[in-house]
Amino acid sequence: MKRRSFLAGAGILTAAAATMPAPAIAAGKRNLKMVTTWPKNYPGLGVSAERLAKRISDMTEGAINIKVFAAGELVPALESFDAVSSGAADVYHGAEYYWQGKSQAFNFFTAVPFGMTADEINAWIYHGGGQELWDDLSKGFNIKPFMAANTGVQLAGWYRKEINTLEDLKGLKIRMPGLGGEVMRRLGAAAVTLPGGEIFPSLQNGTIDATEWVGPWNDMAFGFYQVAKYYYWPGFHEPGSSLSAGFNLAVWESFTPAQQAIVRAACSAENDYTLAEYNYWNGRSLKTLIEKHKVELRKFSPEVLTALRTTSDAVLADTAKADETTAKVYASFKEAMNSSAEWTRIGEQGFVDARQG
Repeated sequence: MKRRSFLAGAGILTAAAATMPAPAIAAGKRNLKMVTTWPKNYPGLGVSAERLAKRISDMTEGAINIKVFAAGELVPALESFDAVSSGAADVYHGAEYYWQGKSQAFNFFTAVPFGMTADEINAWIYHGGGQELWDDLSKGFNIKPFMAANTGVQLAGWYRKEINTLEDLKGLKIRMPGLGGEVMRRLGAAAVTLPGGEIFPSLQNGTIDATEWVGPWNDMAFGFYQVAKYYYWPGFHEPGSSLSAGFNLAVWESFTPAQQAIVRAACSAENDYTLAEYNYWNGRSLKTLIEKHKVELRKFSPEVLTALRTTSDAVLADTAKADETTAKVYASFKEAMNSSAEWTRIGEQGFVDARQG
């Protein structure tokens, strides 16, 4: 290449780079900041955020580099949404129900009590209009969201005392976010939202009496079995918890079409990979909790389960009345769940029942 042509080309590239929006571009590379709601390098959740960042960097051959900040490193866990919305950070990795104070509709994009399984919520988001509704909701907060992980079905949590009747829930201090927490409140419990890093010390010092978190793999990592004896199932509150990556909208729109396609593919791949990861490790961890740590696995009584189900129905119906947007999201969610429920029962549940004999 002739020197004059090279210099002319370099000038064009420099001018183009100067007109591109934040974040800063150096030598053709984008350097983004990801904030998360998870402890640093935490199994599954924290590692998933790091893995997503690496996927995007690898797939763009270093054109988009994302530095991951764990909860509290750049902003507190539950302020991740605001940081990305304002542009103080470029992307978050978290759970949408943490943002229910912004809109009750966000709950439906993580999990709601007696709601969709992981397979069902994937079907709704990818094929049932869920992504479009989510985009419309998040656009009002300057965010472009994607599913980026799924922890699968969760258990009902760790309790320091037995739960045999509804009376045992009265006055119970439990960590349970989202609409599951509202169900517990209506049944007489005192439900609070705490980020992951605060749960164990709160359970240990008696600030709370019980907690749900994720499932056997992550629960064992936090050591809940050391301070709570009873592990209850089934998990009514989060049957298939979808976790998200939310990009600042201006940053998202500054990506080239090819880069946007890469981000979509990376989030989808991480969503699938993480669900498989949780299904693999949860079974092994549950066995360890029972056999090694002598955890007492308990099933909620029919009385408690019936009350949880009927109260959940009432909570969801009331939530739908919050505003027009939430009502629209709820209607789509319910239609998708109803249309897939019979197939889940005949297909997945029917086969599993038959396999067990």
